[in-house]
This record gives sequence, C-alpha cells and structure tokens, in this order.
Amino acid sequence: MPLRTALASLVLAALPVGAQVPGMTGTLVVTNKAPSTASLVDVASGAVLATLPTGNGPHEVVATRDGRIAVVTDYGTGPAPGSTLTVIDVPGRRIARTIALGAYRRPHGIAFLPGDSVVAVTVEASQAVLLVDVTRGEVLRAVGTEKAGSHMVGVTADGRRAWTGDIGSNTVTELDLVAGRALRAIAVPAQPEAINVTPDGAEVWVGSNAERIVSAISTATAAVATAADGFGWPYRVLFTPDAALVVLPDYRGDAVRVVERATRRELGRLDFPGAGPQGITLAADGRVAFLSLSNEARVVAIELATRRVIGSVPAGDTPDGVAYSRVVVPR
Repeated sequence: MPLRTALASLVLAALPVGAQVPGMTGTLVVTNKAPSTASLVDVASGAVLATLPTGNGPHEVVATRDGRIAVVTDYGTGPAPGSTLTVIDVPGRRIARTIALGAYRRPHGIAFLPGDSVVAVTVEASQAVLLVDVTRGEVLRAVGTEKAGSHMVGVTADGRRAWTGDIGSNTVTELDLVAGRALRAIAVPAQPEAINVTPDGAEVWVGSNAERIVSAISTATAAVATAADGFGWPYRVLFTPDAALVVLPDYRGDAVRVVERATRRELGRLDFPGAGPQGITLAADGRVAFLSLSNEARVVAIELATRRVIGSVPAGDTPDGVAYSRVVVPR
C-alpha cells in the first residue's frame, strides 16, 4: 500500500462517527436507502439535525445553490418501482412536498437546471428524462432516451444539454432539453452507469461496470477513450467546478480516486476498506468533497488539494446520495 494511502486510512480510522469537519459550516442532506429516510447533518458539529421520511428506496439527492431546498429521487426497492420525488425544506428541517410522477417509474439521477426551480431526473423504467418544476410539483416535459436503463444524468452548466448512461443499451445518450428530444446515442463499454459532463459540455466521462473502466468522450467528435481503469465498480463521476479534477468513487474497490482531467493522471487515491464508498458531492467552494460510506453509516470529508480525510459525520443506514447546503440550520 502506498504511504499516502496508508496514512489516509489511519486518519480515517481515527475519526469517530460523530466528529465534525474542522473549519467548515453548512448542512449535509444524505439519503438512507434501507430505512427510506434522509438525514440532515450539521457539518460543523456532526449533529444529526433531523431524520425525515422519504419515498421508498431513496437514492440520489441534489440541492439548490442557495441550499434551501433539496430534492430526493425515490427509486423504489426490489420489484416495487418508485414514482415520486421528495422535496426537503432544509432550514425548516421538514418535508415540503412529495411530487407524484404519474406513470413514470424508477426516478434516479437528478440535476438542477439554472434558476433552481426545475430538475432534470432520469426515470429508468420509462426510458426518459423528466423536467420537473419542484416549486409547483409539476412534470413539465418528458424527453425520451428510448434506451434501456437510463440511470444517471449529467447536465451542462447552461441547462441546454443532458447526457444519460444507458446501462442496458451500452450507450450514452445526448438530449436537447430545450427542444425536448434525443440527439444521438454513442456506443461505450458495457454497462455504463456513472456519468457526468463538463460544465462547458466539451467532455463526458462515463463509468462502465462490466469492464471496470472510466471512459472520456469528446462531444465534438464522439471519440471514446479510456481515462482510468482497474475499478471494482466505478460508482460515480464528479467534476470540480473548473473541471480540472475528476473524483471517482470505486464502490467495490473500496476507494476514491482523484484524477487530473487534462492529463488523465491519477493524483491520489484513498482506501476505505470494507466501507462501500458511494455518493459524492462538493462543498460550495469546491475545496472539499463529501463521500458517503454505505457500509459504515457515515460521510467523510476529503480535502481535494491534499487528498486527505479531514472529518467525518454520521448518516443513517446504507447512505448513498449526498448533497451539501451552505445553510446553517439552528439546532
């Protein structure tokens, strides 16, 4: 084991579950799959501020830029597909509303569009991406991918384009969210799940579960190239705001990698033996990433510049999606 990885593992082991994240404030919203809840956790103290009921089998969560609203995708469990979104009033520590998606099933990947009132959300079983007004609780449009297993979604900074990883079709699909139609599907290595697009839309990175690699796609040429390999399960793809770094949780490999996007050079790797790293998000300034550890019921904070764990806070059972809010909620 490299020295930096060993030291990071020792730091992680030394952090108690209720530890705070030094020098930081704000609130984490964490989905807990098994109990179908969401935890609101104070970053500064590590205190659980509230545990709120969601729809069945919550997976992903996203927050508005001001951090006042968070939206959870209620994916469902086993053979029972979910068909709702849960909207959380973060400062109020309450469920603001539950949005019924009608006939659309298995909501999963989610991202806010500019303006923070509309989300783009995949409905995997319905082979589409929905545009949903979360303030009015209304489905505005369904944009079909016509591909099997459109699970995760990445959206460009201007909100005009979205990309889905289509697990069952071995493609990624580009969607025009303004015109409401699919533009093209690009063949990629098998079982693409994790996906994201750079803010400027120039490059898409996608993780392929069957081949245990992450590919980079030029959106100008549709060229697909291996960016990183040797994963157990490349669970998610996260770009820093300047798109200089890519953070890649490896669920079955029990690690998280930090890769320089331009050179595709791995800058560092942190091991979390047996912890099951899953969901990941950034603090508002992009300096710290928050990573859920599904098997340990907690979230760790990672300083990206030094690739070290700087804190840990508790979550509920089997945490997955995590969103950061700059809002400091009174206890």
